[in-house]
Amino acid sequence: MKIAIIGYGKMGKEIEKICLERAHEISLIIDIQNLSDLNQENLKKVDVAIDFTTPATVVKNILACFDAGVPVVAGTTGWNKDLKRISEICIEKNQALIHSSNFSIGVNILFAVNEYMASLMNKFPQYDVSMEEIHHTQKLDAPSGTAISLADQIISKLERKSKWQLDIPSGPDTLGIKAVREGDIKGIHEIKYDSEVDYITIKHFSKSRKGLALGAVLAAEFIKGKKGIYTMRQLMGL
Repeated sequence: MKIAIIGYGKMGKEIEKICLERAHEISLIIDIQNLSDLNQENLKKVDVAIDFTTPATVVKNILACFDAGVPVVAGTTGWNKDLKRISEICIEKNQALIHSSNFSIGVNILFAVNEYMASLMNKFPQYDVSMEEIHHTQKLDAPSGTAISLADQIISKLERKSKWQLDIPSGPDTLGIKAVREGDIKGIHEIKYDSEVDYITIKHFSKSRKGLALGAVLAAEFIKGKKGIYTMRQLMGL
């Protein structure tokens, strides 16, 4: 499979390694130094594009891929406000998009557990819920896209919570999310249910970027030849 990597930072380089290990060809690499190479002529030579860039550039990149008929794996976070519009354009143009706030297999298992836990806890109001996420100092968005996805799941299942807020304690109807930026931490997400007598936590600790990169490449293999909008849940059969 011929793959375009859009965004050649630490994640892009890790994705390149995984692609080569799995016998794929890197036909195009786009970074800040060669943005003009993200054009129709070059894109038409690839089977799938994988985007790990910035919230400011991802929408433009996706649209360029759609115009060239190239399926997109969108791993960039922080652009939720544009997702509905991009999804509509994807359907209108009969293109393909797989997006996730986190492509790690482990994190997507966490998503499934988180949703189930929130459903259980809906019956037990004595437990209040909070969340903490920790990432490296170069991460631009806070809370992380993964934390937002986890929070949205909780709010959809836990009737006593109607919103999340950053860096404040949880309140009667509010899920508090604490975001910490330190060192080179790849990603830690912890959800805590606390009562007067005990507490329960579910936690994912990312040891390296390799899990994200592998998930993104698996998503590229999954979406080749497809049309429509997909998520990691469908890829993993969850």
